[in-house]
Amino acid sequence: MTFSTVVKNELAKLDSNRLENISELSCIIRNSAYIDNDIKISIENNAIARRIYLFFKSIYEVSPIITIRQKIHFYRGFILTINKKVDDILKDLSIIDNNNNYLDIPRDYIISDEEQTRAYLRGLFICCGSINDPKTSRYHLEFIVNTKSYASFINDLLNCFNLNSKVIKREKNYMVYIKEAEKISDFLRLIKAYNAVMYYEDIRIYRDHKNMTNRLNNCEQANVDKIFLTSSRQLQDIDILKKNDLIDLLDDKLQEVVKYRLKYKEASLQELSDIISRDTKNKITKSGLNHRFRKIREIVSNIKDK
Repeated sequence: MTFSTVVKNELAKLDSNRLENISELSCIIRNSAYIDNDIKISIENNAIARRIYLFFKSIYEVSPIITIRQKIHFYRGFILTINKKVDDILKDLSIIDNNNNYLDIPRDYIISDEEQTRAYLRGLFICCGSINDPKTSRYHLEFIVNTKSYASFINDLLNCFNLNSKVIKREKNYMVYIKEAEKISDFLRLIKAYNAVMYYEDIRIYRDHKNMTNRLNNCEQANVDKIFLTSSRQLQDIDILKKNDLIDLLDDKLQEVVKYRLKYKEASLQELSDIISRDTKNKITKSGLNHRFRKIREIVSNIKDK
């Protein structure tokens, strides 16, 4: 079972009032129905089909005819057919106007307050929404709709709630999508899929924590590599000085850092400066220690030049 199906099953069990049901049903009819002399709604989810059936029965006192259609891989779908009060229902749901002309977008009364808008977006997800499981490699929520004007309407509706949605053309249709994990979680909360929100947030927090841990480990490894390369270069310079019998000719401060570097070969500059400061009771900073090693490198460079 996909995560989208899990969310839709949760939404199918929600209680809502009559106005919210009308808003939700308006969106479902607009996006999932074939309309001629009757209304045929194509739905793949059994729980959603039952919800739509109950909406028609409670709001319009009409019992849809349910046809079970067989799909490939033994996956069933459902067609709900309404052949009574068709024009009255379509007008009430703001699918057509009083002259029976199709409306590109619903009238304002369908989304007249926040709860009705939430219900409309809930219907949108039920009929044409898809969401990636947060366990996968990317966060993605999308809605596939038919027209550019309707895509813009949905995009504006989502962005009323600051969800940062966007629209792109996709073959013959339009896709309205959200990519940000936090905004997707906000959408699930908006349509009242609270169990899905808890699951989504748990996985998201786990993934973010894991990614942060990996980044910290990578930074730590990079620092270890840098320390190793710096120490290795300094030991190479010291080895050249030893081969040329030049250690005893260095001043006391340079001889001191040579002595401690040979003793603590894997220490970072900060660690080495702390050790020298503690042992000698003379404070030396990491910058001061680095300056002494630069002097040694200059001496080695002169030797190589000669």
